[in-house]
Amino acid sequence: MPVIAFLSAVFVVTFEQLVQWQYGPSGVVGLLLLTIGIKAKSPTCSSIGAVVLALMVSGPAL
Repeated sequence: MPVIAFLSAVFVVTFEQLVQWQYGPSGVVGLLLLTIGIKAKSPTCSSIGAVVLALMVSGPAL
């Protein structure tokens, strides 16, 4: 069980660093809002985070 928790933590930190490197601070804010919204079961917070991430990903295409 501790190995699974450790691997999960490594994956989350790696993913967060990748988002920060690729999309900057606003991408991290979007990811943070999405994560907090999901954990707190807040549809408003998770929706705002998802919209921020969607805008960051589709920004160059617009």
